[in-house]
Amino acid sequence: MGLLSTIFGILCGFLNSIFSLFAFGIGTSIGLVIGYYAFINALPTDVEDVKVCPLVEEDLETLQRLIPEIPLWVKNPDFDRVDWLNRFIENMWPYLDRAICATAKNIAKPIIDEQTPQYKIQSVEFETFTLGTIPPTFQGMKVYTTDDKELIMEPSIKWAGNPNIIIAVTAYGLKATIQVLDLQVFGIPRITLKPLVGIFPCFASIFVSLMNKPHVDFGLKLLGVDLMAIPGLYRFVQELIKDQVANMYLWPQALEVQIMDPEQALKRPLGILDVTVVKAVKLQRKDLLGKSDPYVKLNLREEKVAFKKTTVKRSNLNPEWNEEFSFVIKDPATQVLELRVYDWDQVGTHEEMGLNVVPLKDLTPDEPKVLTLVLLKTLNPNDPQNDKPRGQLVIELVYKPFKEDEMLDDIDDSGKMEKAPEGTPAGGGLLVIIVHEAQDLEGKYHTNPHVRLLFKGEERKTKRIKKNRDPRWDEEFQFRLEEPPTNDRLHVEVYSTSSRIGLLHSKESLGHVSINLVDVVHNRRVNEKYQLIDSRNGRVQIELQWRT
Repeated sequence: MGLLSTIFGILCGFLNSIFSLFAFGIGTSIGLVIGYYAFINALPTDVEDVKVCPLVEEDLETLQRLIPEIPLWVKNPDFDRVDWLNRFIENMWPYLDRAICATAKNIAKPIIDEQTPQYKIQSVEFETFTLGTIPPTFQGMKVYTTDDKELIMEPSIKWAGNPNIIIAVTAYGLKATIQVLDLQVFGIPRITLKPLVGIFPCFASIFVSLMNKPHVDFGLKLLGVDLMAIPGLYRFVQELIKDQVANMYLWPQALEVQIMDPEQALKRPLGILDVTVVKAVKLQRKDLLGKSDPYVKLNLREEKVAFKKTTVKRSNLNPEWNEEFSFVIKDPATQVLELRVYDWDQVGTHEEMGLNVVPLKDLTPDEPKVLTLVLLKTLNPNDPQNDKPRGQLVIELVYKPFKEDEMLDDIDDSGKMEKAPEGTPAGGGLLVIIVHEAQDLEGKYHTNPHVRLLFKGEERKTKRIKKNRDPRWDEEFQFRLEEPPTNDRLHVEVYSTSSRIGLLHSKESLGHVSINLVDVVHNRRVNEKYQLIDSRNGRVQIELQWRT
């Protein structure tokens, strides 16, 4: 009996399960059918077909909604149609994309490097940076004519692009990625080129203003999560960007990009001065334990251009250089060439051994002239210190004026100096250090060079380049200072490091040099190659800028 009861219970449970599934299927099917018919019967029955009408027959409200989509050259006679420009940009966009992205990276990198230490961020790198395949579109362009030497343009720009910008941020050992995509920018900037000059590119500065608040929209993902989907954040970010941009660049305020010094640009180059520093004779001994290590600095007096400099001749009172230099001449009647001889010292300032000047008005055009200059203490003819013999400097000069049909771009790049950013202390400035390249480096165990900069207790480093005796970095570093660094020095050291585990000499110095910064303060820009100490032939090219 017990066995029969068990079998009967199992059979009843099985039948109960079968009937339950059958009832669920029937109930679901009946529910779907009833819901479908209820939805169909609930739809309005008085829906009419869409009627296509001419635009003139539409109501005013519909016309107002369509007006923003109409190009400005259609509804505004002041704007010209620029289809040719759109076709040009469309064909050039793959190349413009790479060029713009590379320029943006170069501009952003020093700014990021300056800001990251205060937020304890270890690194910020661009993993992906592309503006996508969709170029911006110019809806029209307005051009103004004025009596001044300037050109004013107002292009209407619309860009609904598909950029992909991925930034990797590393902090406290953790890495996070931020992605910017689906960027939209609509706006009408005013671009002013002035003053117009007769030197390529034919204008000295670019001024950019916004005629109204721009429309900016984009997607922002953090670790794959769309931040713009957070309630309230999207509108807050949009309004914040509009207000910040408007406060800085809404007309009449403008962003100025200086291409060249306007005063210098208005002076057309008239010729080239070729200078050959031949030799010096009977120089004074300056070193206590040796002779002297002379070199010559050349510049045009009262011109804000970088010094030009010969190499250093070690332990030599009668050095021979035979080194050539060129200067762009804009006013030969007033410009003066100044030459100063210095004794190079590893420690302390370089001691001046003598100087002299050559007025360019004394030169006959296209006629080489060899001069033997007596080195003086000062340029005061009545100074009794000038009676003491200091040696002589032999140079060869030739001034080559341009012909009327010759055109020369102004290669004097002193006008390209940028200004210090807003917030720079009054009386201070921004010291910019650009490490360009090094040559003839030679390590005893390995040559994987990078440059280490020490200034006022702060340390900055370039990236490491593997197995290269002639590396090129082109990396920029900035220091914001309260006062000009006239009494400060920059210590530059080139290191080689190896990542091989177990290597006994994993780090070695390839040479160093200490640079006095007084020259860059006076001349605004110095771009020189420095001979590395403790290196056989190694040299490093450092560009210094003092922006105020």
